[in-house]
Amino acid sequence: MHNIEPHYQWRELYAAEEDPDSPFFGRKYSEFQYTHKLYNFYLHPQWDAFGSSTLYGKILFVDYDDQFALIELIGEWNDALYNDIMHLKRRVLEMLYEKGIVKFVLFCDNVLNFHSSEDDYYAELAEEVHEEGGWVVCINTRQHVMEEMQEARLQHYIHFGDEYNDMFWRSQKPLIVFQVIDAMVNGRVKRLTS
Repeated sequence: MHNIEPHYQWRELYAAEEDPDSPFFGRKYSEFQYTHKLYNFYLHPQWDAFGSSTLYGKILFVDYDDQFALIELIGEWNDALYNDIMHLKRRVLEMLYEKGIVKFVLFCDNVLNFHSSEDDYYAELAEEVHEEGGWVVCINTRQHVMEEMQEARLQHYIHFGDEYNDMFWRSQKPLIVFQVIDAMVNGRVKRLTS
């Protein structure tokens, strides 16, 4: 786990720690000191903690004009024990929402498990962003994670599923990734695959 870095190819375009409107503004990172752990495994020091002991993230790109954020997640999304959606919503998504962000892409390639609980935070998030013409999309969820999300009926609040899986996003520019996902949500294209 300690070798898995957040996507870094967009760093010349955006760095959350340099963005005064980011919840992670002013953070300092070490390449050598590992402080975050997922159970007994250390995580790469570039990942950001936001209150959960099992789910970490990295804001990869934010465009305030087009009102979107691209966020990569890693770990176990555990609402049952740790209420991870509350931490993610209150400490990351809401802070961006207050700055005008209403479209959120969550890259879930490294989300290893999902455990559901109440859907209140999902419903609240969906209501807030939908009022502003926004949405939340989970990209590249693993099959068992997707099945758990479906069992929890999260498809009523966020977009995820086969059409949002196997997406080829890392070598694309962030604006292209957003435009394709926005077109998918609005039914203009099917999907971006490798």
